[in-house]
Amino acid sequence: MSRRNLGHRKLSSKVALFLLCIFLLATAAWGREDRLANTGVAPAAEGKVNTDTDRNGNTGIEVQVKHMATPQSLTPAKQTYLVWVQSRGRDPELLGALRVNENLEGSLKAATPYKEFEIFITAEDNLKPEMPSNVVILKGAVARK
Repeated sequence: MSRRNLGHRKLSSKVALFLLCIFLLATAAWGREDRLANTGVAPAAEGKVNTDTDRNGNTGIEVQVKHMATPQSLTPAKQTYLVWVQSRGRDPELLGALRVNENLEGSLKAATPYKEFEIFITAEDNLKPEMPSNVVILKGAVARK
């Protein structure tokens, strides 16, 4: 094999390795979608959580729900839905309120520093409880590596 072909082959290998690294980094930043499981409290409710990695390395979260009964129509009636995350070994942390529109759909965007966590939606009597209630509507797990 000539020196020229050998040099070309080394350059091709370096370019291929560079492209592979770029692809792997881009794949890690792309989003993923996880379904939320219905607990039976609001049987028609469906939900999903889309996650990605933001430029600071945090996990971006977008929760989307549909067929979600208004919290006032639950038995007993509640005032609001709240979205929580809980990383292993830690207390639950409030992400925010999930507003449900007249089409019984809602969404929430937030971020967390965690890569692996449980996520759940609860029905609450107020917007700032110290801990989540036991009225869990939807729940799921996220694991981003």
